[in-house]
Amino acid sequence: MTHKSLSCLTPAVILVEPQLGENIGTAARAMANFGLNDLRIVNPRDGWPSETAQKASANAIHVVDNAKIFATLEEAIADLQYICATTARPRDMIKEVLSPESAATIMHEKASNQQTIGILFGREKSGLTNEDISHTDAIVIAPVDPNCASINLAQSVLLMGYEWRRQLNLPTLGRKTQFDGPALEGTTLKENRPATKKELTGLVNHLKKELESSGFLRTVEKTPQMMRNIRNMIIRMQPTDQDVRTLRGIIASLAKGADKTGL
Repeated sequence: MTHKSLSCLTPAVILVEPQLGENIGTAARAMANFGLNDLRIVNPRDGWPSETAQKASANAIHVVDNAKIFATLEEAIADLQYICATTARPRDMIKEVLSPESAATIMHEKASNQQTIGILFGREKSGLTNEDISHTDAIVIAPVDPNCASINLAQSVLLMGYEWRRQLNLPTLGRKTQFDGPALEGTTLKENRPATKKELTGLVNHLKKELESSGFLRTVEKTPQMMRNIRNMIIRMQPTDQDVRTLRGIIASLAKGADKTGL
């Protein structure tokens, strides 16, 4: 059995509003165990940098020291093109539901085509909100015992990191692993590429602005849910960067035409 190349892009690990430095540190250690190093932290409760996170990271202090801190989730995922959200339960939205193994398979396929990928992890106490998940492409649920379905932050990162690395099919295990072998199979998109989350956010915000101007969004309290539904619909389309430019051009043209006709 051949093994996959380590030269492909590895997934970013995004921790949304983690509470304890110890949990960040142990999550970073789990990342390093399986060759992941892109740690992104959204609004950590106890601030940053964190001495407790450094101490808990053991030999993975480089992951903690190089972590990127963001004020919002949108900023943290702006450059990513495919994101999985970890959760213990299905949500009331149309999202592809994957096992950790299936999620790793899809992420390897995306990475082999040089797409930027990420895995979203929620708060220790309450996990991810529906708003958080609406920014992602798929939900990942582990086959846990329903009577004890909650997994702590480091365990969740460890589980996803393990599935990611396992599918590299490396020739040996542990400290003696040799990092050589054939490149990943797959076709890289040459002319067009999948849109980044920043580009998709720009499209959604543009559409929201014009829908507000046209009077489509009449009920203020229903607007957030409607926009989440629209964002989910657009993400399911998996548009390219050219698709986003075309759609924004269509929106701008329709808005301009409405201004001229007074509609």
